[in-house]
Amino acid sequence: MKLFKIFLILIFPLLYSCAEKFNITEPKNSGGGANIGGDTVYIALSPAWEGFNRPQDIYAGREPFIYVADTDNDRIVMLNLSGTVLGTRTVKKPIALSQDFRLNLIVCASFDTLINGVAKTYSAVYKYDLVSSKHNIETAAEVRLLPRTSDLNFPNRQYTGVVTFYDNSFYIARTGPNNSSIFDPDNSILIFNPINNKKDSLIGRVANIDPLSSGLVSANQISSMSSIGKRNIDFLATLTGNNNFKAQWYNYQVSAIDEKYVSRYTPDDGVEFAKPNKFLRPEGSWVDNFGNIYIADAGKDSVYKFNQFGEELESFGGRKYNLKEPYGVTVFDRVLYVTDTGNNRIVRFILSTEVQ
Repeated sequence: MKLFKIFLILIFPLLYSCAEKFNITEPKNSGGGANIGGDTVYIALSPAWEGFNRPQDIYAGREPFIYVADTDNDRIVMLNLSGTVLGTRTVKKPIALSQDFRLNLIVCASFDTLINGVAKTYSAVYKYDLVSSKHNIETAAEVRLLPRTSDLNFPNRQYTGVVTFYDNSFYIARTGPNNSSIFDPDNSILIFNPINNKKDSLIGRVANIDPLSSGLVSANQISSMSSIGKRNIDFLATLTGNNNFKAQWYNYQVSAIDEKYVSRYTPDDGVEFAKPNKFLRPEGSWVDNFGNIYIADAGKDSVYKFNQFGEELESFGGRKYNLKEPYGVTVFDRVLYVTDTGNNRIVRFILSTEVQ
């Protein structure tokens, strides 16, 4: 084991100080874990990053820095790749993060206000201009994008996910209990487009996505969204509503008749990603530079990995791997970062094939 540690230190001096191997070949049991074949193992990198309080999202930025939504500490944490804290920003209950190509950080969180003299808390979306502050997150200019004044009439609406695209447009996932309106249901995806490359404007909702569907192409309680990383507006989403397909790839298609999202994977494809009821309570998602898909399932205490064709690859979790309610997942330079929310920490993994 000592020789193995020395090997890791020599090869990965910045990121990996020691490691422990976890076998992911065992079938799923009452203690959790994914049902996977093969002999691949994940290596847990030490130490885990401590000092968090139910962190619910993590994002590998474009600088690159690592951003953490440290939810119950009411702050965003910016770290370098070795885990050193570079700065923090106070914001109430941050739960979702993304970053555009202007290096603005977009955050779903909450804010307090007075309505007719009564203190109220609303879900909110903020944008932080990191460039103007020279990446000092503590002093970055803050703009609240949501809620607008008219939204204050809907206190139960929640903003639960954000995804940014190549052209600096972005989507915000919104959830809530009122979904009878065909014009403005709570369960929606909101579209923001930059104006003159500076100001972001809410221009409407993504059309033709059912707010309560239990099938494909649904907005039924979206819990996370991630971009595909290409020059398109495809995105990956997880859902926690009453839906048989709680992780979906929304593929934007243009035809002579219309433009709309369709599901890239369906049960007819016979792939694990589109298997009904594959996930229990997925809260986080990511797509890496190779098109691999990662899903953090808080309900199963597990992280799942699929290739770009929807076939399941290395997945792991449960008590054996000391994961408890993982909410967020991100990847940078083949390192997998997970918000181990129930254990109040950030854990990192690398495939054994990357170090052999």
